[in-house]
Amino acid sequence: MLDHKKQTGKMFYQNLGKLFYAVAQADHSVHVKEIDRLKKTVRESWLQVDAIVDEYGADAAFQIESVFDWLLEYEKNGEDCYEEFEAFYNDNKKMFSEKMKYLIMSTSRAIASAFSGRNKSELILLGRLELLFKG
Repeated sequence: MLDHKKQTGKMFYQNLGKLFYAVAQADHSVHVKEIDRLKKTVRESWLQVDAIVDEYGADAAFQIESVFDWLLEYEKNGEDCYEEFEAFYNDNKKMFSEKMKYLIMSTSRAIASAFSGRNKSELILLGRLELLFKG
């Protein structure tokens, strides 16, 4: 059984997967360039964030990709995923330092810009996320 810190850390990364999926899916389609950008960003930025590992000994940050891929495979609704992330954020605000919020915004913007720049629905979602973090 995972201890509380590991379990919470794993849930943290799973909820980031939901958020990043919601950003990619904001225009109701997920482009391969958005998936590639997510995977690149996880490897370049998220693996160094902490030392939390899952029950298999893999870096918990890979939960971002696993959840994203699962949501994509099952064609989940991006708005629902965003709302689940928002609820997790509101219940766990202490986990979100300013540095963490910056990295989340930076990753979200990178995904939104990966294919044909940012469109209106992506900009609206990015704006909602920024307001959530400021609130």
